[in-house]
Amino acid sequence: MTKAQFVELYKQKGNFPSKAAAEKALKAFLDSITEVLVKGDSVTFTGFGTFAAVDVPEKTGKIPGSDKTYTKPAHKAPKFKAGKNLKEAVEKGA
Repeated sequence: MTKAQFVELYKQKGNFPSKAAAEKALKAFLDSITEVLVKGDSVTFTGFGTFAAVDVPEKTGKIPGSDKTYTKPAHKAPKFKAGKNLKEAVEKGA
């Protein structure tokens, strides 16, 4: 699904008066989640899931087909853990 298609669906589900209003609301929602994660906090939507910023440790590995190795430094990464209701809905195809 493209962003434009999703905005159209969001407009219909949210009963927004226009596509522009729906896109503005969606942008505010996504920007808010981003702001929370940048601060290192998490946000939970009960039944849907949790967005969190997690610490990823330093990692070393080998490049396939060569003897070269690499080191990826420790960093923070976004993570999403699906909630029970979302898992059940996807499983049922509803």
